[in-house]
Amino acid sequence: MGIRREDIKLAIAPIAWTNDDMPELGGDIPFEQCIDEMAEAGFEGSEVGNKFPRDPMVLKKALEPRGLQIASAWFSSYFTTKDPEETIAAFIKHRDFLHAMGAKVIVVSESGKSVQGLMDTPLHSQKPIFSDEDWGKLVKGLHELGKLAAEKDMKIVFHHHMGTGVQTYEEVRRLMESTDPDLVYLLLDTGHLVFAGGDPLQMLKDYGSRIKHVHFKDLREDVMKRSFQEDWSFLYSVKQGVFTVPGDGMIDFKPIAKALDDINYKGWIVVEAEQDPKIAPPLEYAKKARAYLKEILGF
Repeated sequence: MGIRREDIKLAIAPIAWTNDDMPELGGDIPFEQCIDEMAEAGFEGSEVGNKFPRDPMVLKKALEPRGLQIASAWFSSYFTTKDPEETIAAFIKHRDFLHAMGAKVIVVSESGKSVQGLMDTPLHSQKPIFSDEDWGKLVKGLHELGKLAAEKDMKIVFHHHMGTGVQTYEEVRRLMESTDPDLVYLLLDTGHLVFAGGDPLQMLKDYGSRIKHVHFKDLREDVMKRSFQEDWSFLYSVKQGVFTVPGDGMIDFKPIAKALDDINYKGWIVVEAEQDPKIAPPLEYAKKARAYLKEILGF
């Protein structure tokens, strides 16, 4: 059977061109170049980067002639460290922007206590561990965001992420088992999950019905091993090239594509690989990723 073309949209994240957390990576690359090259490489969507205009009319005017749509955009929640009303107010603004852009899912990651944005904080030895109280705050907060998303016929998809309190498969499991399946959905990020020692096929088997957004990210195994051995920070690991596009690293995406078909996945598959654009030219890697997707998906 295979994944049906009409069920899947293919996007690429702008982080390959210009990095929100490290402006030194691609800070000189203009927004127009980024979206021109996404379209040239054969993608039909993007997530939102820091150079993207936040006025929906302006953004649509830039994307539509290039045949691009917005798949989603990252949102940082801080339920474990701040007043929940702060997160909720920021979320409503974010939700309304994405709704105006036609997006159906909102990527949410808990950034309270996170070390992912700290260049000098070791990723592996100083990973945050949430207390039972933290988990309670997170679950309650995510339920609120899920209800707010539903008001616009949208869903929140939780992004497990290196350097956060929901990084490992066990932590993802706890989150899934603690939250209402009608309010809190899941983003499968292959690169973050494998980096954290997890198995994307296991996640698809266990929580396939809740996976509503997918990031295809690959890993360079030799760089990943050094990250553990030398206890690099997350940002330093990125700078050293731990991530790459699908088809260029250690992950075999063919069985993952089959497993997505088995759960009848419908939605976006987003290629995401933050790299130094001076070392990994974004257009070249975007084309490489698109060719590999055609090979494994058939389109």
